[in-house]
Amino acid sequence: MNAADKIGAGLDRVLTMELVRVTERAAVAAARLRGRGDEKAADQVAVDAMRTELNRLAIKGTVVIGEGERDEAPMLYIGEEVGTGKGPEVDIALDPLEGTTICAKNLPNALAVVALAEKGSLLNAPDVYMDKIAIGPGYAADVIDIDAPPAENIARLAKAKGVPVGEVTACILDRPRHARLIEAVRGTGAAIRLIGDGDVAGVIHTTDPEETGIDIYMGIGGAPEGVLAAAALRCTGGQMQGRLILDTPEKVERAARMGVSDPNKVYRADEMARGDVLFAATGVTDGNMLSGVKFGRNFITTHTIVLRSSSRTVREIKARHQDLDKF
Repeated sequence: MNAADKIGAGLDRVLTMELVRVTERAAVAAARLRGRGDEKAADQVAVDAMRTELNRLAIKGTVVIGEGERDEAPMLYIGEEVGTGKGPEVDIALDPLEGTTICAKNLPNALAVVALAEKGSLLNAPDVYMDKIAIGPGYAADVIDIDAPPAENIARLAKAKGVPVGEVTACILDRPRHARLIEAVRGTGAAIRLIGDGDVAGVIHTTDPEETGIDIYMGIGGAPEGVLAAAALRCTGGQMQGRLILDTPEKVERAARMGVSDPNKVYRADEMARGDVLFAATGVTDGNMLSGVKFGRNFITTHTIVLRSSSRTVREIKARHQDLDKF
């Protein structure tokens, strides 16, 4: 067994039920504050719960995508070391509460999300915007092109899927910056699913269009969220391209400090999340793919997907937790 096999086996051993527990605990903590209108409080309890669970894992983990720089985030900041310190060295990308506004308003598709990969395998993306395009698995390579006009990408996807353009649905963040994109997509006759927040969920939904009704994700969102989404697509065989938006000298300099040598580079999913990647997401609120946390009188139910790139395994876990003291 070579070194890579040993690392992969370590990840597999650690991140079966253990990884699920990390996102479950964060999701349950955030769900207790659903609809309360307090984004910061919901995010903080999710961060606290996720950090506690990560520190129980037998890993030497480093947060490469987290809550921000150390001076901005007291916990789960970029560069923070987590885990017991005994086990494989791994990079960690996380969002304890993806969709803080969604959770505060109790709207669909809030998630708790974690991705792990072998050390040095995840893009250390600066906290800037990223232009993104993504589709799910089952298509030939290079169906999409981030530099092609939206109408061309929609037409290419429709042809690859074997359906009329009118049967394609694009997911786009509902932002003023996307006015032209929305107009261009609607001009093709394709449908659009506008979302208020949560572009990690938006990209993940392309992995199962029969369930979610979303075929393609397009538009500008956060770069850290792009890395998390790329990790999920690596595990399912989907396609994604992203380009950092470094539109000021300060952003270019900050990106360079994080190892970005070409500010115009188009990153593919396997460049943002390389090697053996594991990904888990638990629903906080009900969504297109995952149900939210349910609080029963004597139990709590959670709904999670956990993915692995090397085996293309997709596990869906619906759990009933009766030991409420652990939450």
